This record gives sequence, C-alpha cells and structure tokens, in this order.
Amino acid sequence: MTRLVLATTTPGEAEIFASLQGEGASIGRPSVFVRLSRCNLACHWCDTAYTWRFAGDSRPHRDDRTFERRDNQVTLDPVEVAAQVMAFGVPRLVVTGGEPLLQAPALARMITALGAGFHVEVETNGTVTPGPALDGLIDQYNVSPKLAHSGNASELALIPERLSAWAADPRALFKFVIATPDDLNEVKTLEQTYAIPPERLFVMPEGTHSQTLRQRSRWLAEAAMQAGWRFTDRLHIHLYGDTRGT
Repeated sequence: MTRLVLATTTPGEAEIFASLQGEGASIGRPSVFVRLSRCNLACHWCDTAYTWRFAGDSRPHRDDRTFERRDNQVTLDPVEVAAQVMAFGVPRLVVTGGEPLLQAPALARMITALGAGFHVEVETNGTVTPGPALDGLIDQYNVSPKLAHSGNASELALIPERLSAWAADPRALFKFVIATPDDLNEVKTLEQTYAIPPERLFVMPEGTHSQTLRQRSRWLAEAAMQAGWRFTDRLHIHLYGDTRGT
C-alpha cells in the first residue's frame, strides 16, 4: 500500500498544520497545510531544505547544512493524513513540499479520503506531471518554476512541455521567486515563450526575513505594475518568521 512521506516539525511529528496561506492568489486565506518530503530540484536559497538535503546529499545550499533523515521524515498512511487534515475543520488544503507531485499516487488516495467540500491547492516546481488520478482532484496549482538564480540547471528546472501544459491549464497560477532585477528578464522571456497569461503570473521577493522582503518589494512591486503582473508578498514570514509549521 502506497504511503505518504512527510516532513516533520519535530522528530516523529508530521508537518500538518493550520495557518494563513502566505503567498499567491490565496494569500490570507485560512488553510490546512500538509508538507511532503523529497524534492527533485535543489534551490540554493530553499527555505525548506529539511525536506531534501539529508546527510550525504552534496547538492549545494547557501547554509551548507544537512539534516538527518530519521528526524525530518515520517511515513504515514494517506487515510491517516486525511483524518488529521479534517480534524482542523478548515475546508482549504494546501499540499506543499518538497515537490508534492513526486508522490502523486499516495496524494490522490489522501485527497480522495477527504471527501467533498475541500478546496485543494498543490504547490509544485512545475517539472512533474500530476497524472490523471490526481489531476482530477486538484482545484488549483501554484506553479513556481525555478529561475537561473536558484542554482538548478535549466534542463532540469524548466521543462518546455511541462511549462506549456501549465500555461494551458487555467487552474495553474505561476509564481516566480525574484532576488534581483536581472531575474525579471528571465520571467519576461518565459511569459512570452509559453504564452503565460499575465493575470496568472505572480512575482514574489526571495527572502526569509521581513527586512529583506520589504527592501525587495519596493522595486519588485513597481516592476510588476509596469509588466502587468501580479505581486505577492510572503505573509507568513512577516507573521511568524522562517519557522516550521507556520
């Protein structure tokens, strides 16, 4: 039986929690979050490196820190995860990671077990195909393709057929992480190449501290205005800091 591999808040405690959605189109909405473990990419600024950078993983990260797998992963039956989600009484689910679509079969079982009445969002780096069993259960995809400054090779992070498919799916909202003004040229190229509708294109400042986010937001908000894109902040960082389970 397929099980879900989740991240943890503390050893043995799955990272399943209720909070406000901090980013994108649903910012500020009460949601239940399920954070899955494992990722096929390695962003050097990743703020959830504990989902993939385990001892022995040599992929670069700016903190140069590795995590013990046994303390940062837990495996649960999807039906058990669904029961924990329902216990919060919040009808909006955000599945995040890591890269959730790596666990599509188990994720489909979990969402099916929730039954009717949930709005389901999946946060993805955009490189993995959902598969039909899962795809029919998802209301919204928050697709965050990784730009060159992430440190990922473009042939791994920006897969043309996947970007084309997401651009054609009205459920898919694009969210680009921006660190410097130079990143905006790459976003413009991707927008034009894949005909991404500007009303579905968000730009978000990279950072794990409020001061950094505010500094970058000043010029990024203006750039979004000029390009006709949507701007999103990182609300959870301002409210709770860079912490697990928030």
